[in-house]
Amino acid sequence: MLKEFKDFIMTGNVVEFAVAVIMAGAIGAVVTGFVNNIIMPIVGHFSGGVDFADKKYVLDEAVVDAAGKVVTPENAITWGIWVNAIISLVIIGFVMFMIVKAYNKMKKPAPAPAPSGPSDNDLLAEIRDLLKK
Repeated sequence: MLKEFKDFIMTGNVVEFAVAVIMAGAIGAVVTGFVNNIIMPIVGHFSGGVDFADKKYVLDEAVVDAAGKVVTPENAITWGIWVNAIISLVIIGFVMFMIVKAYNKMKKPAPAPAPSGPSDNDLLAEIRDLLKK
């Protein structure tokens, strides 16, 4: 059973899948950092200093007691974080598109099929016709 498991794990598809998952996590972290630290400040600059991560619609204000301790936390729809997630999705999709496009260019093209000549039956018919003459 251990040998079967080792054979299963060492097949190309499992190893390739594991590498793909690890690379996807790394690319996701890089793109998230790129969006949060580079793209969103630029978007905020051109939109008048708006930081989408702070944008929210407050449903219920936080309740604070006399000592300043929060009794009930604020209840809010944080739609700005959602906007950031959409921008991340678009950028990740574009990066993945570019990676797949580059990968497809690097792949060797499939060999062209050999030129098809006459079939065996055609050749035999031609020989028969020549013998008749």
